[in-house]
Amino acid sequence: MRSSLIFVNAVAIVILAGLFIKSLPILDKTSLGELLLSSSWHPLKGEFGFYPFIISTIEVTTIAMTLAIPVCLLAAIFLSEYAHARIREFLRLIIDILAGIPSVVYGLCGVIVVVPFVKYIGQLLGYQTTGYSLLSGGIVLAVMVSPFIISVSVEVLRSVPFEARESTLALGATKWEAIKYVVLKSSLRGIIAAVVLGFSRAFGETIAVLMVVGNVAAVPQTLFDPAYPLPALIANNYGEMMSIPLYDSALLLAALVLMLVVGIFSLTAHFTLLRMGWKSR
Repeated sequence: MRSSLIFVNAVAIVILAGLFIKSLPILDKTSLGELLLSSSWHPLKGEFGFYPFIISTIEVTTIAMTLAIPVCLLAAIFLSEYAHARIREFLRLIIDILAGIPSVVYGLCGVIVVVPFVKYIGQLLGYQTTGYSLLSGGIVLAVMVSPFIISVSVEVLRSVPFEARESTLALGATKWEAIKYVVLKSSLRGIIAAVVLGFSRAFGETIAVLMVVGNVAAVPQTLFDPAYPLPALIANNYGEMMSIPLYDSALLLAALVLMLVVGIFSLTAHFTLLRMGWKSR
């Protein structure tokens, strides 16, 4: 176990070092601050401003988590505290299946179902939209990360000792009061960790989001405007147009930023769960 952990950490360090070395040409030409805060994306002119892509990534992820967190928390409480054992096992099987569906399938479902729905809602509200938008990406991403958050949250909730529930009920509390003041309070760190892991997964998701957000290099002004997250930028362009000077270096810098953010989220959640003494199944 320890040797596996060392190996994984070594691989991560090597990847980060490789990305950093490959990013040096663009960093030698332009400061990191200018790259991150500039909105000018004109590779043919040597202008590589990541600001629209960073904002798009943050906004799509925020929309997804805003939609997912309440549903996931309620679903986890139901599965952990209210559902019959057979129903719980059946629903958890469905959740595990949903978690294993390839992202391209979610993307296709988004194109077929979510994009037309968002287009209809947008036009109903007076927006000129194709449906390929920030909101579409957020909805698809919310559906994708929900099984993962629910699964971890259920494990965290069920890690609370049964005796804690029973003693609270014996004092005259209702079942909901026992859940609210004992189970949720004891599980708060773990639930936060589950949400942070969800953020990590959502932040780095590529294919499904790429298929529904529109991929326009501009800061979206409304939910119905197209967006262009960092993972989609890398997937769309790496391997293409590499003859343009510094293009590959710019994209690898984007990958470095993405990996650092996802790594920070993942490590934060991991150490939070470890402090609770929780281990995955």
